[in-house]
Amino acid sequence: MERDALDLGAERAGRLFRRFFVPTLFGMLSISAVTVADGIFVGRGVGSDGIAAINICIPLLMIFTGFGLMVGAGCSVVASIHLACRKVKAARLNVTQALLFVTLVTVLASAFILGFARPVASWLGASEHLLPAAVDYLWGFVPALTFQMWISVGLFIVRLDGAPRLAMWCSVVSALVNTILDWWFVFPLGWGVFGAALASSLGMFTGGAIVAVYLSRHARTLRFCPLKASRKSLRLSLRNIGYQCRIGSSALLGEATMAMLMFVGNLVFMHYLGDDGVGAFGIACYYTPFVFMIGNAVAQSAQPIVSFNFGAARFDRVAAAQRVALLTAVACGAVVAAAFVGVPQALVGLFLPLDNTAAQIAVEGFPLFAAGFVCFVVNLAAIGYYQSLERVRPATVFALLRGFFFLVPAFIFLSRLFGTPGIWLAMPFSETLASLAIGVYYLSSRLRGR
Repeated sequence: MERDALDLGAERAGRLFRRFFVPTLFGMLSISAVTVADGIFVGRGVGSDGIAAINICIPLLMIFTGFGLMVGAGCSVVASIHLACRKVKAARLNVTQALLFVTLVTVLASAFILGFARPVASWLGASEHLLPAAVDYLWGFVPALTFQMWISVGLFIVRLDGAPRLAMWCSVVSALVNTILDWWFVFPLGWGVFGAALASSLGMFTGGAIVAVYLSRHARTLRFCPLKASRKSLRLSLRNIGYQCRIGSSALLGEATMAMLMFVGNLVFMHYLGDDGVGAFGIACYYTPFVFMIGNAVAQSAQPIVSFNFGAARFDRVAAAQRVALLTAVACGAVVAAAFVGVPQALVGLFLPLDNTAAQIAVEGFPLFAAGFVCFVVNLAAIGYYQSLERVRPATVFALLRGFFFLVPAFIFLSRLFGTPGIWLAMPFSETLASLAIGVYYLSSRLRGR
């Protein structure tokens, strides 16, 4: 197993960030590639209705991903600080508790969803026409949610253990397995939406197994450790898990923002443009997780550096990592926005023929939608920075602002004022307001000397 020598307390912050960022970025993009591969093969093999049906289910699946990121981010921050204080046993306990917790919660939730798949799909907004395909997707994907949690949490731990490239390969291998099986299940076997979901499940199983084997047998420092079964031990475990969730809550809210974007967007597009509108928005929503994961990669690459040096009281290195992360966020957001503005036909054409009604709506909307990508990535990096410093309140407030207090009203009012262009502009408007709020808070904190 690979082990990278990383000195979080001495190596130059910019170089450390680059060593984390490249494999983290590829790993994060590979996670998003799972659903994108589903969309491409379903779009070509089933049509826009298949894309719309999957998009109906994605908000629920993103909540689970957010849950995993919440626990993983919180665990990583706590473990980083413990390692900086040379408390290796405490770091291992937090890692073990985190993975056991997400496993128990996900197994119970998955059983409930599978038992009530049809009502759940209806609640998510599936029309009678889309309901059968949405239920098929839930039946194929939900059994793998536990393995998805192992990947979401495990990537933080494997990266912190000094193996960022291995963390990347957990996601890359999962995505490759999913892509190959997508083609086989959708085209030669003709299993449609269910086949795409099953391919994703098998891919997630592969990535989750890699994480489990590494942490069980090959981890350098953050190995699993036995937990005591006493009442006192259980109480302490619950306290630790609660603290991890509190620190990582903004990561959950980040995914909840994506889920809210898709959920409300689906409803508004359905109201104004019907199933074709949902199909068009669905294509945008396949790409948006890529943007989200880029922001996540920036935040997660800076997090071990920021948290470790914060725990060691090396505040100059904390500031250096923050600067590198912010510049990277601006650059990445600008590159993605340029692609959406410059070649929308090529991006949409991967999913649907360009003469399709849903495809035409998407091509017209992509340049408007892209207007918020720079702020989108910067906001995620800023929230991750406050999270890394254990400053839960500002991280949570900013996550709530961009995901709920700004986004939902933007969808409602901009759609009424400007029609279809207003729906596409809801996300950019919300992210811009959130960036302004973060900027005002940061400047006022500097003036107060905090």
